[in-house]
Amino acid sequence: MTAPSAPAKPDDPRAAPADPVARGRGPAGGLPPIRRALLSVSDKSGLEELARGLAGRGVELLSTGGTAAALRGMDLAVRDVAEVTGAPEMLDGRVKTLHPAIHGGLLARRDLPAHVAALEEAGFEPIDLLVVNLYPFEATIAAGAGFDEAIEQIDIGGPALIRGASKNHGSVAVLTDPADYPAFLAALERHGGATPEDLRRRLAAKAFARTAAYDAAIAGWFAEQLEAESADGDAAQAAPARLTLSLDRALAPSYGENPHQQAGFYLPAGGGRPGVASAITREGGVLQGKPLSYNNIADADAAFELVSELDRFGRPAVVIVKHANPCGAALDDSLERAYRRAHACDTVSAFGGIVALNRPLDTNTAEAILEIFTEVVIAPEVTDEARALFAAKKNIRLLAAGGLADPAAPGKRLVSVGGGVLAQSRDAKLLNLDELAVQTERAPTKSEREDMLFAWTVAKHVKSNAIVFAKDGATAGIGAGQMSRLDSTHIAARKAAAALDNPLAAKIDGSVVASDAFFPFPDGLLAAAEAGAAAAIQPGGSIRDDEVIAAADEVGMAMAFTGVRHFRH
Repeated sequence: MTAPSAPAKPDDPRAAPADPVARGRGPAGGLPPIRRALLSVSDKSGLEELARGLAGRGVELLSTGGTAAALRGMDLAVRDVAEVTGAPEMLDGRVKTLHPAIHGGLLARRDLPAHVAALEEAGFEPIDLLVVNLYPFEATIAAGAGFDEAIEQIDIGGPALIRGASKNHGSVAVLTDPADYPAFLAALERHGGATPEDLRRRLAAKAFARTAAYDAAIAGWFAEQLEAESADGDAAQAAPARLTLSLDRALAPSYGENPHQQAGFYLPAGGGRPGVASAITREGGVLQGKPLSYNNIADADAAFELVSELDRFGRPAVVIVKHANPCGAALDDSLERAYRRAHACDTVSAFGGIVALNRPLDTNTAEAILEIFTEVVIAPEVTDEARALFAAKKNIRLLAAGGLADPAAPGKRLVSVGGGVLAQSRDAKLLNLDELAVQTERAPTKSEREDMLFAWTVAKHVKSNAIVFAKDGATAGIGAGQMSRLDSTHIAARKAAAALDNPLAAKIDGSVVASDAFFPFPDGLLAAAEAGAAAAIQPGGSIRDDEVIAAADEVGMAMAFTGVRHFRH
């Protein structure tokens, strides 16, 4: 004779509640097994495994449109949402789930008799699990979609469902990320088909973060559209009253600028600007090396932004950066020679620096770079032969960005300050040769004008106060980040003098000097002339411009004004 089974305990999933209100608490402090799930997903990865796992537990599957068709294609039984609501999908699918039968089933608290009674009176059924991911708005705008296409990818019903289920996470579980499906199914297995309260709470927190990020992406995109449409650069559009950001962590460096600081590298959904961001997110972008540090990322970004802008000269270009400042930059007909000329500008600072190139890294250039210690090399692409050479130096970080950054593209730069954030548009101003306004009796020669444009481009990427000497498409000396422009001039001249014995180094004699802001007094200009500069390029705009111009004429310098300042703090 078989012994009778022990009576089911109150938290045993076998225990059928006598009262529907008793469904409020179940095994492991959660609910009884899930009975009904609504699935409506744009990203269908992992859908089959999840749906089969639910169906195998006897869960009724509700669904809409494409998701319902996909589930039927898997030979799974599906009930259309339209059958539940009694209303067909309409307006090209814009209205599907916006109905009390759906939102009532998600929002009714199972532990409140009044809620349960209201559902029963209306003839609505509770929904225990929501599986939703949103229309791919971020990916759509990242792909460069037009305005109308982007608008159609703004999800309405999805966020409403997610927020309702998340608010009622005491009774409902919500899944918004396919990466969570396997762990969710495993949790159901452990808890007899139920969902523990702590799991529902974690999933709800993630769901709210997702809808917040989604709305922030839409708001940010709208702000960009309005800013782009503002012909006069309306400040109200460029600096909106509310700045919304949607950023996902792409990397967690082991520390920040210093070992006692924590750090993270965050990108907008759908990817970032070509450079370090694209190298990290694209397949085959980080080719080798130790994990990128906070300082590696900051310096590689500075180097790649400058080398991308130098690409406008139509020649191979190389930039070497140390502590966010260029210590050498050069153009040449050969990428290897451009590297050697950039390195020759300041061989001391280049040791342990960051190298950026505007052409695919080739074997000859790779061999030249490997002659000294380098932290990071970043290029649009890397040839297989060059990659094989770098493999012998496993600690060097080698990045392939997949393209160059557009120096004229709009965007924002953010800086954290105590208690707030400073935001400004990117310094996307580009100078053309025909915009140079010659101020001196002697006009610059053709080669001087070309070097003016090159030196000016480099100075734009040097921390203020910035002074750059350049000749024949290569930097001869760079002075950065000094409190006095005169000090920056002396430092740049001293660095140029230190490289005089290097046959590859650009010579300061007959060079062009670029200043990121006006010379407030003639002393800085005269110091540059004394060091060997034959021409100068600067914004102009000082109350002593006449004195500076007269000083240039007195020493026979050619000088042009740009009318644009490039402070970089």
